[in-house]
Amino acid sequence: METRIAILGIIVEDIEATGQINELLHGCGQYIIGRMGLPYRQAGVNIICIALDAPQDVINTLAGRIGKVRGVSAKTIYSRVTRPDKEE
Repeated sequence: METRIAILGIIVEDIEATGQINELLHGCGQYIIGRMGLPYRQAGVNIICIALDAPQDVINTLAGRIGKVRGVSAKTIYSRVTRPDKEE
């Protein structure tokens, strides 16, 4: 199976949603390359950026689930390149 490199950008407007987001991210932990979180206190939001190397369906599912969380916005940017699955 081919994998893609993607960036998932998340803006959390409802602090109560962070536990649900962390649970979803934990479930895809094997695909996460890196994660950066920034509290933007002046705007009352948290900004999270996730770098992924995963099959297309895993990325789509994760982004869809996070996007359905109340008080959260999410968008995904994909690389144009697909690559063979990583050997385990």
